[in-house]
Amino acid sequence: MQTYHIWTIGCQMNTADSERLGSALEQLGLAPVDRPADADVVVLNSCVVRQSAEDKVTGTLNLTQPLRKKRPDSVLALTGCMVGPRTDDLRRRFPHVDVFMRPQEFDPLLDLVGERLGLDWQGCVGTLAPQQPDVATYVPIIHGCDLMCTFCIIPYRRGRQASRSVADIAHEVELLAARGVREVTVLGQTVDAYGHDRDDGHDLADLLARLNDVDRLERIRFLTSHPSYMSSRIIKSVADLPKVCEHINLPVQAGDDDVLRRMRRPYTTAEYRTIINEIRATVPDVTVSTDVIVGFPGETEAQFQNTLQLVDDLRFDKVHGAAYSTRPGTIADRTMADDVAPDDKRRRLKELEIRQESILTEINAHYMGRTVEVLAENRKRGRWTGRTRGNKLVYFDAPDDGNGDAAANLSGQLAAVTIDRTGPWSLGGSLQ
Repeated sequence: MQTYHIWTIGCQMNTADSERLGSALEQLGLAPVDRPADADVVVLNSCVVRQSAEDKVTGTLNLTQPLRKKRPDSVLALTGCMVGPRTDDLRRRFPHVDVFMRPQEFDPLLDLVGERLGLDWQGCVGTLAPQQPDVATYVPIIHGCDLMCTFCIIPYRRGRQASRSVADIAHEVELLAARGVREVTVLGQTVDAYGHDRDDGHDLADLLARLNDVDRLERIRFLTSHPSYMSSRIIKSVADLPKVCEHINLPVQAGDDDVLRRMRRPYTTAEYRTIINEIRATVPDVTVSTDVIVGFPGETEAQFQNTLQLVDDLRFDKVHGAAYSTRPGTIADRTMADDVAPDDKRRRLKELEIRQESILTEINAHYMGRTVEVLAENRKRGRWTGRTRGNKLVYFDAPDDGNGDAAANLSGQLAAVTIDRTGPWSLGGSLQ
């Protein structure tokens, strides 16, 4: 047993989980490979937030059956939000899977790999921080969620809120910075609820202040926030701490109060607007993104128009839009009829996307001619890519060495880029 392959779909938390599981497997002596056909251990990290994601997981699981026949001694594991407390149905549907693991619960696979290798894995595996991290990486700081929104399956899969200690997180970030990481995004389903389940009195603002002192770290971000936990202390820390980027993701989900009540989102649109106004008044040049679900059970055309009006009024820098799909086991699935026609859902989502594209085209046009700070991450097709502090994606040119090859040491550097092209989804420019 020498190699592993991890296939990941879904949110940033899944990406972080895959990186951490990969770190554990590498500490046991396994090396990553690009193709599942070449791997002794294959892991599928699943997402079921929407039906389309679950369908992709199911299709990929079915494609692994021939691989198991060719390599009967290999190990196939399924993790992520498809795996709940009970796995009887999954075992019946996918009998070729060896191990089922709930999110972040890696022990069953590590037990099996350790047994195959003749190792006590607990004596071999230390920190789960990635061994060879990217320039920008993710650090989970709080697992689970306590809020039980009616549309969401996450609390049933990831459990109740549980925050790590400030000291534990800071130690991991210091290790990552020593390994070349220049930007960390601290993660949680409700990241601004960090610390509320602990007795030490620390909250997200305290954690950000501690991470701001980490040497060699250049930037800090946090995802995903909830309006109920977005405090003035957190907002002020974004304004005051030099390494914390001026970008906040704050999902609203709907722009109508009746829809919000049915979603069990414990705020009104007026309260949400007040939070956004405070963020913009406190943090100069802040960018704000949000999430919106269209076609939630009972959503009328007028209620959808209220959502469009909120998007028009608040002019977000990004809107992650999705058409509602019922998730078995959620409150909405058990108590509400999925009564918005599929054609109406698709039309509403398209209207939202068109509206947001127009807004972003106008917002991003103001970057023309400006010089912005970009953290260079990697080079694609001759151009470097990276993001501004406000999370704008930038493609930029850099002088080459005469052989058409740009300096390799740009990765991880903060580059001054003058913008000469703008569009709704990205910016373009040249290194100064």
